[in-house]
Amino acid sequence: MIEKAKSIALVVLVGLSLIQSYFLMYSPPTLGATVSSDQDYVNTEPMGTELSVENVVFPDRLVLHFGGDEHTVLYPGTSFYDMILKERIQGREFKDFRRTSADLLNWDAIRQNAIGVELRYDVGVPVELLQKLLKLKGDTLFFGDTVDRIWIFKMQNTEQVRTFFFSADGQAVYESVQADLTVRDVQDYVNFGKYQTRYRITDDGLYVPVKPIRSVQVKYAYETFAPELMRRNLFFDPGTTRAVEGRNGSQIYTDGKRGLQVQQGGTWISYTDPAAPQSGQNVLSDNFYAAVEFVNQHGGWDGSYRFSELANGADGTVVRFQQYMESYPVLASSAAPYGYLQLSLQQGAVTEYNRSLITLSDKADERATRWLPGGDELAAALDAYDKRAEVQSLYPAFQAVLQEGRKIAFVPVWAVRLKDGTQQMLMEAYPAGYTPPETENTQPDDAGQDSDGEDGEDGGDAAGETGGETADAANAPAETPGATDSPEGVPGAAVDPGEAEVSLHGLG
Repeated sequence: MIEKAKSIALVVLVGLSLIQSYFLMYSPPTLGATVSSDQDYVNTEPMGTELSVENVVFPDRLVLHFGGDEHTVLYPGTSFYDMILKERIQGREFKDFRRTSADLLNWDAIRQNAIGVELRYDVGVPVELLQKLLKLKGDTLFFGDTVDRIWIFKMQNTEQVRTFFFSADGQAVYESVQADLTVRDVQDYVNFGKYQTRYRITDDGLYVPVKPIRSVQVKYAYETFAPELMRRNLFFDPGTTRAVEGRNGSQIYTDGKRGLQVQQGGTWISYTDPAAPQSGQNVLSDNFYAAVEFVNQHGGWDGSYRFSELANGADGTVVRFQQYMESYPVLASSAAPYGYLQLSLQQGAVTEYNRSLITLSDKADERATRWLPGGDELAAALDAYDKRAEVQSLYPAFQAVLQEGRKIAFVPVWAVRLKDGTQQMLMEAYPAGYTPPETENTQPDDAGQDSDGEDGEDGGDAAGETGGETADAANAPAETPGATDSPEGVPGAAVDPGEAEVSLHGLG
């Protein structure tokens, strides 16, 4: 009887053991009390849209060469720029690259005599990133280089089309000996610029329009994102952060490692994370991808941006994205902290992040036509510039100016970029209401309707906010199928589509 009781007890104990083992293996842990907190995990809140790499890697200008030493320049967001780049070049293949010396050909003679198009970048672009924009097939030598210019042209007195990618160090060029391009393609490119303002070239390769070009001055109301929003976006656990006041009156958030400084009256932030890796090799393209993703995850992009700096330095990789207002870049200043995002990275980890907290209203409050000087007047201002020997490029831009009542004006200017990457204003546009004598009979850009279909200011001299680009050739064939004065290869394009051909909406 006793033995039988022992057997029963043993069976019960084994059964209980098996049951306990089952619960230990397959049940969620419940040891201790768990208290959930709103600060255990914080979802980031967007301040703008997300952008992909191809949205921020594009040429800062296209230069069209007509032969006979005639040239014109097209800027991002304009109709013909988009039609050449997005519809005519991005879909073509470039492969079988052959590396040669940069002095292979007489480039000055080609620029003067051959017809073609140049895609120009103001900074070197790793070829790996160019793959996001163009269909490229090459070897490791080519993909390990950076490029700042692509030149497609038809050789004079021949039917041969050649395509060259110029290394940013100026030492080498890569020719795509199997580019998917024809003579007809090149002729179409240059025909898009047939009625655009001509540019002449200075001795050091700067392009100066032979007469004034039309731009526009716009004014927007603005608001600022709350610093608290950035704090929640940048700190995983905002509950561990504390706020202190800086010496200059700025507000600083810190969790003991990372820091977020709010400056310029709440319009600018500087974020630092010194705990990120500080040594090892920095790969430009890897850090670039990481920078784009970081902005996407921590606030987003409140407008159109193009990367304007990508370089390895002593403290890591610096990546800067310049903001665009309509078709021109925005020049930032200490008085108006607006116009760019800048990050520093170490091996893909962000150590610094600087950006504006200003966000513009959806529609401009004011809009007025302004003319930018050209010809001898612009050339004289360039020659008189005290850092003339350091100028690498000349281009139209907007100077951001903060005004009372939470307004920000974008004033058209001529700007220069120096060898060290610095951008400065060269000269401002003519006063509003002034029309240069040599442009008085120029056909206006377009009907000047805004996004609501109403006439824009100044009687519609400025194109509308819906992208009222000059004589939108994409729609012209259906609207004017029999246009007799169309540029060759551009059916239905209107005659004299205007001087500036500026798109007055974001690049998107």
